[in-house]
Order: sequence, then structure tokens, then C-alpha cells
Amino acid sequence: MNPNLIIFPVFAIVLLTFAVGILMLKCRFKAVKEDGLNRSYFLLNKGARLPDYLAKVTNHYANLFELPVLFYVLCLIIYSGNHTDLPYTVLAWCFVISRYAHAYIHIGDNNVTHRMLAFLGGTLILAVMWIRLAVQLLG
Repeated sequence: MNPNLIIFPVFAIVLLTFAVGILMLKCRFKAVKEDGLNRSYFLLNKGARLPDYLAKVTNHYANLFELPVLFYVLCLIIYSGNHTDLPYTVLAWCFVISRYAHAYIHIGDNNVTHRMLAFLGGTLILAVMWIRLAVQLLG
């Protein structure tokens, strides 16, 4: 199997991160322009209450630098160790789908139950990938 196939899901998460970052920037401009948020808030990110739409996007942007970091490391290990195969590739794309669903829910209606299910789904997929790699490397 082509080892590069494990990198495409990484690109998909990077794309999501950039998209949410751009959305956050747009929301920041909107909060300053339309909702009266003082620009000085962004010096230390404190001193005011953010509008809900900006708080959701900001929180989700930060979230994209938490669990996905483990995904990046895992995919790099899989790639560099030439372990890319169909199960890893399918699981990686399932993780990506869970992260896009999580973003859609978190930035959208923010239903906590749905968001938790998307998060747990992605976490379980990632755990399976890590366990599989550990078994391969130790066995």
C-alpha cells in the first residue's frame, strides 16, 4: 500500500484547523465591529465576556490543538515506519470524520450530548490505532 495514504487524513485535519482559525478571525472582527468588544481584550484574552458565537469558535480552535496532536504523531510514526495499510487508513479517515462532526456540532447548535458522542467516537478510534501500533511494534 502507498504509505502516503496515511498523510491525506492529516491534511484534512490541518484544513479543518485553518478553516476554524479563519472563522475565528471573522468572528473576532464581528465581535469588535458589531457587538462592541474592545480590541484590547485580545492583548491577554481577558477582561470581557465574549459573545457566545465567538466563545464557541475560540474554544473549538483550542480543542484542535489537543486530541489531534496525538493523531499527528501517530500518523507520522505509521508513515515513517512504513506501517500504512488499509485498516490504519480507514481508521484515520474515521477519526477525521469524527473531528469534522465534532466541529460542526461544537460551532453549531453545541448540543453537549452529540458533541460528547463525536468526541468519544474519535477518542476511541484514536485509542484503537495507538493500541494496534503498540501491538505491532511490541510483537
